[in-house]
Amino acid sequence: MTSNQEKFEIFNCDLCGSGDSVEAPHLREYTKDQPPPHICKNCGLVYIKERRSAQDIADIWSDELFETIYTARIPAMKARHVYIAEFLDVNIGLKDKNVCDIGAGEGQFLEILKKYYGANVFGIEPSKKNCQMLTNMDIPNFPGTIECYCNNPNAKNYQADIVTIMWTLENCRSCKDMLTAAHNILKPEGHVFVATGSRILVPFKKPLHFYITNDPADSHAYRFSANTLRGALAISGFKTTHINRYLDSDILCILGQKQKPGAQIEWRKDNYQEVSDYFERWHQDSKHFAHYDYNFIK
Repeated sequence: MTSNQEKFEIFNCDLCGSGDSVEAPHLREYTKDQPPPHICKNCGLVYIKERRSAQDIADIWSDELFETIYTARIPAMKARHVYIAEFLDVNIGLKDKNVCDIGAGEGQFLEILKKYYGANVFGIEPSKKNCQMLTNMDIPNFPGTIECYCNNPNAKNYQADIVTIMWTLENCRSCKDMLTAAHNILKPEGHVFVATGSRILVPFKKPLHFYITNDPADSHAYRFSANTLRGALAISGFKTTHINRYLDSDILCILGQKQKPGAQIEWRKDNYQEVSDYFERWHQDSKHFAHYDYNFIK
C-alpha cells in the first residue's frame, strides 16, 4: 500500500453491504505489502476493502500497467474478442446495433465489431494514448472514466443497445457504480455484457502466483464467481439472460437485460467457507508449479 493513507476509503461488501469479512487464506504471501482480498461472510464476494478514487485507479492502469505489461494486441486477447463478438451476435445480434465499450483499451474489440459485424461502436477509455488509437481507427470515443462520461452533458444524447465491460469491471473502484452507469446509457430493454476470467469456484486454470500479484491491490478490486457476477448485475438492475460454459472455459461472460428501476432480481450467494477452502486448495496445488516462470514469453 502507498504511504498516502488518506487517499484510501474502506468499503463494505459491494453486493450485500455487509462489513463482516475474512481475509482470503494465503493471499498475503502473493501480494507482498499489498492488502490481500477479503471474502464477504454473507455472500462470498472476493474483494479489496481499501480503495482509492476511480480516477486514481484509472491513472494506475493508464500510466503504469498499460505502459509496462498490458496489451490486447496479442493472439490470446484477439481470440477472446472474437469469442465475445460471436457470443453477442449469436444471442442478440450486432448488425446496426449501438455498442458502447467501457474501458475500450486499444480498440481491437470495437474494430472487430465495426469491420466484421456491422455494429455502430463507441468507446469510453481513460487513457489518452489509447483514445488517440481509437480516433486513428475512426472509432468515436470519450477520453475519461465512465464516471466522468456520465457527468458530461453530451452523455444524455447517446443511448446504446449494448454496453460491454470486458476485463474492466473487476478493475474499477465500484462495480455497482459502473453497472449503474451502464444502466443509464442503455436504451429500454438494452443489454449489458460483462466478461472476466473464470477463476473462482471452478477447476484451477493457472497457478495462484499468476493470478494474485503485488500490483496495486485496488487496481484489481474484485474477483468474481458466476454467482457474485450475476449478483453484481442484479443489484444494478439487470436480469441475466445468457451465460457461457464458464466451468471449463477460461472466460466467464454474462449477458444481462436492463430492467425497470427498482426491480427485485434474485441471485445466488456463495458460501464464504467454500470460497476460503477453494483458495486453500488452490494454494496447495500451485506449489507444484512454483518453479515455472512465464515472464520470458512475449
